[in-house]
Amino acid sequence: MTAEPRSWLFVPADSEKKIARALECGADAIIFDLEDSVASAGKAAARETVKGLTASDKSQLWVRVNPFASEWHKEDLEVFANAAIHGVVLPKAESGSDVVELAHRTGNIPVHAIVTETAASLFGLLSYRGSPSLAAMSWGAEDLSADLGASSKHDDNGKLSFTYKMARSLCLAGARAAGVQPIDGVFTDFRDEPGLIMEALAAAREGFTGKLAIHPAQVAHINEAFTPTTEEIAHAQAVVAAFEAQPDAGVLSIAGKMVDRPHLTQAQRVLSRAP
Repeated sequence: MTAEPRSWLFVPADSEKKIARALECGADAIIFDLEDSVASAGKAAARETVKGLTASDKSQLWVRVNPFASEWHKEDLEVFANAAIHGVVLPKAESGSDVVELAHRTGNIPVHAIVTETAASLFGLLSYRGSPSLAAMSWGAEDLSADLGASSKHDDNGKLSFTYKMARSLCLAGARAAGVQPIDGVFTDFRDEPGLIMEALAAAREGFTGKLAIHPAQVAHINEAFTPTTEEIAHAQAVVAAFEAQPDAGVLSIAGKMVDRPHLTQAQRVLSRAP
């Protein structure tokens, strides 16, 4: 388990079988879902399951509550009396004030906000700066496409349409501006292993440091994609060492290539994620 989770696995909080499998699959963070994956009739039982969770030395335990406007939201907050729960996942967040309000209601435990699920949310991505309980921001396309009235979130080539690419980029930039972990959204076809790997590696290159998962089979691939390689670690160590040796330098040459202060920042980030 890493300080900044690479894999964030959703599991329905009303399914003992799926929970048992999730706890053994190696996910850095498990999100016990009280929202979309649990039917109305099962929400009370799901809350009781979450209340009975015990701490894991393998995974952080998070809970996705129902959104503020939901009839179930207030009762969901009762589960956070369980000290085994690391943090709360807030769906359909629209601004930093939502995070502040949720933190107030839950006793300031860490908050992971899903920040692109409504049309209004796209105009508030910079407002998360200064939210002291905020730990991570992720993006979602499914609810956003429904809120926009879209018939599909894909273009004719099967790629994300511009609006959803924009939402993804705004999440990344918003998280970096807020100084919290940027988390890439779900890859919905859990049987498409090459597609998942390609998308996760691309997200890591862009600056995301983790990814949501919907199936235990996705976890190992996500963990690998967001773990720096031996070569990346060695290069980062060389960059850091070079600037430590010449702290007043603005630009240095390493292995025949010029590196400057932004490269140092990136190298430090790589080393912070090294196993």
